[in-house]
Parts: sequence; C-alpha cells; structure tokens
Amino acid sequence: MITLFDKGINLVNGIPVEAGCEDNASSREKTMAFSILTGHNQAKDLKNARIKFDALISHDITYCGIIQTARASGLAEFPVPYALTNCHNSLCAVGGTINEDDHAFGLSAAKKYGGIYVPANMAVIHQYAREMMATCGGMILGSDSHTRYGALGCMGVGEGGPELVKQLLGNTYDLSSPKVVLVYMEGEVPHGVGPHDVALAICGAVYKNGFVKNKIMEFAGPGIANLPMDFRIAVDVMTTETACLSSVWATDDKTKKYYVDHGRADAYKAMAPGEGAYYDCMVRVNLSKVKPMIALPYHPSNAYTIDEFRANAKDILADAGWVADKWQNGKFVMDQGVIAGCSGGMYQNIAEAAAILRGRDVGGFPLSVYPASLPVNVALADRGHQATLMRAGALFKPCFCGPCFGAGDVPRNMGLSARHTTRNFPNREGSKPSEGQMAAVALMDARSIAATALNGGVLTPANEIDYERNWEETEAFDSSIYAKNVYFGVGRPQKDASLLFGPGIADWPKFEALRDNVLIGIASSLNDAVTTTDELIPSGETSSYRSNPIRLSEFALSRRDPEYVGRSKAIRDGQADWKSIAELVGAEEENTTIGSGIWANCPGDGSAREQAASCQRVLGGIANISAEYATRRYRANLINWGILPFIAQPMGIEVGDWIYVPNVREHLISGAEEFAAVLVRNGEKSDITVKLPGMTAEERELIAQGCLINHYAAQRAKE
Repeated sequence: MITLFDKGINLVNGIPVEAGCEDNASSREKTMAFSILTGHNQAKDLKNARIKFDALISHDITYCGIIQTARASGLAEFPVPYALTNCHNSLCAVGGTINEDDHAFGLSAAKKYGGIYVPANMAVIHQYAREMMATCGGMILGSDSHTRYGALGCMGVGEGGPELVKQLLGNTYDLSSPKVVLVYMEGEVPHGVGPHDVALAICGAVYKNGFVKNKIMEFAGPGIANLPMDFRIAVDVMTTETACLSSVWATDDKTKKYYVDHGRADAYKAMAPGEGAYYDCMVRVNLSKVKPMIALPYHPSNAYTIDEFRANAKDILADAGWVADKWQNGKFVMDQGVIAGCSGGMYQNIAEAAAILRGRDVGGFPLSVYPASLPVNVALADRGHQATLMRAGALFKPCFCGPCFGAGDVPRNMGLSARHTTRNFPNREGSKPSEGQMAAVALMDARSIAATALNGGVLTPANEIDYERNWEETEAFDSSIYAKNVYFGVGRPQKDASLLFGPGIADWPKFEALRDNVLIGIASSLNDAVTTTDELIPSGETSSYRSNPIRLSEFALSRRDPEYVGRSKAIRDGQADWKSIAELVGAEEENTTIGSGIWANCPGDGSAREQAASCQRVLGGIANISAEYATRRYRANLINWGILPFIAQPMGIEVGDWIYVPNVREHLISGAEEFAAVLVRNGEKSDITVKLPGMTAEERELIAQGCLINHYAAQRAKE
C-alpha cells in the first residue's frame, strides 16, 4: 500500500524520478509548497521565513484565551478575517453558564474587533473553513491541530493560540524553510475502502519513524483524479497525525467544482508541481492495494488491516486490559460506533454509510452520526440519507467535535468504540484510569463502521458488504443557512462596543521577566517515549475551564502525574526547600528566577492547545528539559509563554532534582545554544549541559521578557 523513499525525488512528466535527481534552488522552487510560502513571506527568502496568513480560525475552547492575550498585548481590530466557531464547548457544560458565557464573549469580540462568529451546532471548525474560507494558494492559521485545508489547494497550519495573537497584532509566523515530501498517489480505490483507510495506512507508515515530521506533504499523482473531494479532504485532515507541518494537493476540475458549488468560484485556481520539482523524500501510495483499516488504541499510527487484525487479534492485544469481553463466539465485537467531526462527518462518508445500511438495521448496536456542518446535514436530509440511517437505527446528533475529545458518546467502562474521528489517544474518550474507569477507541472508516453496525458490532470491513458506491453524487450546498445565522463583521469593527464577560472568563496572571540566572526544581519526570498534550492538560472535563487560566491549571498532568500541581505550586510559592540548593550552587535570590520544570523524553504530540504550556507557566513553570519535542507547535507554545525549552540527553532526571543555569539571560540573548548547568540531587551536585538550538532572536527576547504579553508591552513602551 505505502512505500517510503528516503532520498531526493524529481517529478518529471508527472512521474517521480530518482536517478540523476537534481537538487538545486530552481527545482525546489517548483513545488506548490514553495509557491504558497513565498507568496506569504515577508522576508527576502524562505531560509528564515516570516509568514503572514490570509485568515485565522479558532473554536470555543481557544478563542477566549487568544482574544484576552491579544487584548492585553494591544489589539485594536482583527487585521484579517478571523472566524470564531463554537463546536467544542457546545454540549459539555457541567452546570452553570460558563460555556454559553464564552459564546457570548466570542460574539461580542467578533462585533468589537470585526470578525466572524459561527453559532454553536452550526459547523465544526474545519468544515466551516473549507466551505467558506479556504482559497487555492491561500494560507489559514488555526488554533486547532487539525487545521488542514490542503485538498482545496490551501495550506492550513495548526498552532497554539499565541501564534494567532502574533498575527492579530500584525506580526509574523517564523520558520526555517521546511522540507517538502511528495505524496505520490496512484491506482484506484477498491470497493469498501474509504478515506480513513488511506489516512490510517499513511499514518502507520510514517509517524513512528518521523518520516514527515515538521515537513510539508505535497499530494500529486494520477490517483488523485479518481478521488471525490470529500475523500481527499478526509485524507488530508489526518495528515496532522503524521506530525507534518502542513499539506497541499494538486487541484483539478473537481476542486473547481467544489468551489463553484460553494458559491466561491473566484477562490479556485489550477495548481500543480512544476516540471522537475524537487522533493526531499517521497511517500508512494498505491490506492489499489489499500484495504479497510483499524487503528488500535492509543494512536492513529497503530494501524492494521482489519483482515490482519481479525486473524491475529489475540496476539496483537495480548497485553490490552480492555479486551477481556470483546470475543463472542470467536468473533471480535465493538461496543459502539461513531461517525463525526472534521474527518468523519462529511457528506460522502455519511451518504456511503447510508448506502450500506439502506433497508437494513443495526440490531440495537449504538451508532451515532455527527454531520460536520448544518449545510451537510440539510443536504443529507434532502437526499434521504439521514432518514435511511435513522430508519436503520442510527442517531443523528449536532455538528459537534465532542466525540474526538471525550465530550460526546463516551463508551461504558471497559468499552471499545469504533470511530471515524481524528484521534484515539489514551484517556481521551472520558476514561479516568486513576478512578478505575477505562474506555478506548479504535479508529475506522465510516464505511467499515456501518458494516460493523450492520453485523451487530462484529468487526466487519466494508469490502465484505454488497452496496452501491455512488461517488458522482455530491452535496448540494445551501449557503443561505450561514447567511441567516453567522455574524460576519470582517472590515466593520465596532470599536466602541463592549466585550461581554462571564464569571468564568479570567485575565492572565502577571509573569515576571527572566532574571540573570535560573534555578529549576523538577516537579515531574515523564519517561514514556512520547507525552501527548492530552496528558499535559486533559481534554474533556477541562474544556469548560479553558477561559480561566487559574482554574484550568489545577488539571495540569492530572491524568499522568496528579502530584505535579502541588509540587509546582510549592516551588512557585516558596514552600519548597530551594534556599539550601541556592546556597549550594551560589545562586542569589534577587537575580535568580526560581521555578518548576518538567523532564520528558518527547513531549507535545497531538493537540495544538496552548494550555499544555500556559498551565505550566501559571503554576510557576520556567523550563522543560527534554530529549526532543514532539511537535514544533508545542515548543512554540513553551516559548510564547516564557518557558525555556531546553534539550538534554536523557540523564535520569527525577522529581526533586534541581538544575541551576547561571548567566542564562545573558547567554540566551547573546544567541548561545549550549548552557553550562549544575544538577543537584540529594545534596550532591554535578556539571551538565543543556541546549537551546535553533531559536530566533525574537524568540530569545520573548523568553527574556517572560512571555508574549510582556514582549508586546515592551514593544509598545518603545513606540
């Protein structure tokens, strides 16, 4: 299915060529990625690119914090279209008004600063962007990791909120010229295979080996022409799970028709790699050989063909505690099915699930469907697909992202849910192992979920079901649905309007600038291969507190290291015994920043949520020490909140250790990449080295100032 080529490739006459490959500036400039980045770059070249985006988008567990940060940093009005969608906190209220207060705040901000406000249950964040904002050759920055619009010829980048703050204040997104990967698609998709099958096969091939990490995936090849737009889009959104930076696809008449059908014909333009375009490596996808897939807990890359899994399930799951009752009469049985969100909830996925279940029934198997937008839902209703699924026993639910992060259709304890959603990370679907609750998710395509539902939960690939696949049928998009409900204030800020605050919306606390030296008390030691942002700050039950940094910080590492919050606060509040440590290393309190730190091998995989870093800062965090960082966006979040993102080789750092870095401010600002430090353990000290590679001058200054807000305040003071 998937073949990797870890060498340079030229695309010649539409065919990848290895022999005599030319790698020069001219051939690198022929990629679509180069063209898009260059068109948005404010610097002289892409070596140290400074990107300005065409539009921004956030949802209701990120936009309050972003606007509060930008407001504290001098925001006057939104300089580009900025859409505030409401698809995360629309169903997960825990009592009181705090979720709806966030929505009221969002609408008031859209009015005051000139933005777009999409009401709750109207559309999930990325579907609205696809339908109403993406443009061929454009760039959109979103505060959600699945900001991917490459199938529409638009480069989407998902980052933490502070990166959007920079854009709102007229500054840039800075990066070094990324490598570009050719994803060459050929062949035709077999019966019963859907976009999630292709996406999971790609994730399984490239995630664990870091093959595309922080690179741009550029999709081309003859296989694309046969794929409907919804299919392309559903593959594209899952590129986030490969750890790539962004994605872009060649466009064609089907792309053009998508834009025409959505009333935005002028947003289309033809895009393709230039003759002889150079790529740093290649992922070759033979669509003809893709089979229905399943990604087992706890990552989309933990992927198998369903045939392989059924044949070897007991061996594959030998150590999985949640599978004890999953075999019935020798067959593997799921407890639940969900088709939802930015990957599963699109028209074609749901229409094809309806084709599988037409005239049949699910026999009591719980199957929930969450369309990606109200226009999608209306189109499904108009064509009869919604009624077909409901008559088969499926439940239709609002346009909502909850099943992706544990706020909707949480399975029972020890339950296993089959989902066409983006993620199946640990503890994400409502489970709390620390309280004896365990639930898990296996990712599957909507088609195989429907086939499994048809068989009462017995795991069944869709290629074993006879049904009619009508790829020529497309959604009849009705834009009047948005016209009647969405507030569109782009270019019309009401500067005298007031923001509407609720009691759950709080300002950021003050953070002091970095002093001459830093003394770091290790408050948590995470030795797993990878630590996700879900472990750093959980999703689900924390969502309602995302607008209150103080209350939210109490959840930091709650599922991974429940003692972390208390340890970090003790260091922050001067209750830890740091004075003897300071005396041992010769640190003077008046010129030393004293704070907590986390050791982790590779933190930050998954969500773009800035709170994975800002909660550490609120609790007194001043540094992370890691072997590497899982994503660019998590490292950027640390920097934007004034946390030193140190790199060090694994050295068995433990809770209770202290690390002293003398003259850190001076060396940081001067551009040093290696810092002499002292490790103190049990009263004994030893010399170590920590590193800060690849930081820009602005990033260094930002950390020295203490956080992004301080940085912009200092800039305003100079004006």
